[in-house]
Amino acid sequence: MNDSTLLAALLCLLLNPFQATAAAAPYQVVTEEWAPYNYVENNRLTGMTTDIVRAIMALTGDDFPMQMLPSMRSTYALKTHPRTIMYSMFRTADRDPLYKWVGPIVEESIYPYQLADADPAVNTREQLLRAPRITTRQAGLIPQTLQAQGFTNVDKSAAENLQLYRMLLAGRTGIIVGDTAAGVAYYSRQLSIAPGTLRQVPVELYRSSLYIAFSRDADDRLVAAWSRALEQLRRSGELERIQHRYEQ
Repeated sequence: MNDSTLLAALLCLLLNPFQATAAAAPYQVVTEEWAPYNYVENNRLTGMTTDIVRAIMALTGDDFPMQMLPSMRSTYALKTHPRTIMYSMFRTADRDPLYKWVGPIVEESIYPYQLADADPAVNTREQLLRAPRITTRQAGLIPQTLQAQGFTNVDKSAAENLQLYRMLLAGRTGIIVGDTAAGVAYYSRQLSIAPGTLRQVPVELYRSSLYIAFSRDADDRLVAAWSRALEQLRRSGELERIQHRYEQ
């Protein structure tokens, strides 16, 4: 590298300290439907983490294509396709060595829900274990977590999150689990479910933080650049402002 080339590279780093110089190869960014973090509205990919990923790329200078894939296909793409980035993803002990991580973005908990006027009201883990059924999505972390915790009454018949709420309102199940409190609020608005109709069962089934996951072949300099950009968003208050927009 001659002196002029070296000077130009140093100038680029000074002008944009987030830029990953090794990120010449294109990456794909994938996600799945999980409101309010990532979802499609008016034919546009949006959501809390979607906005955060876009803000990160604005800082790093990346312009990777973003797409929503059907449930579980995003995870499959992350596992099998090179140079792939996925959000939003819970970082678990099993997943930790499989990917490279940027985060945490936000810590969230998963609780079951039932109708507020359900009889009997469920309040304990023991009551949950004895419930006729707990309905969740067909695949993913939540049904795996429930089964790992000893639940033998897991009903994995919901193809998507909205179906959970429709099944509960129609009396086809008594308990659903699949979303954070922010997600429940979002889907309640989508289905015009009146406040007070749903009741959170006071049993925390899962708590973890949401991250952005990179395939193992991702360049470490790119991952570090995204981490620095996320930290800049956190320090500037922009991360909190984005989160607040989706917690209304």
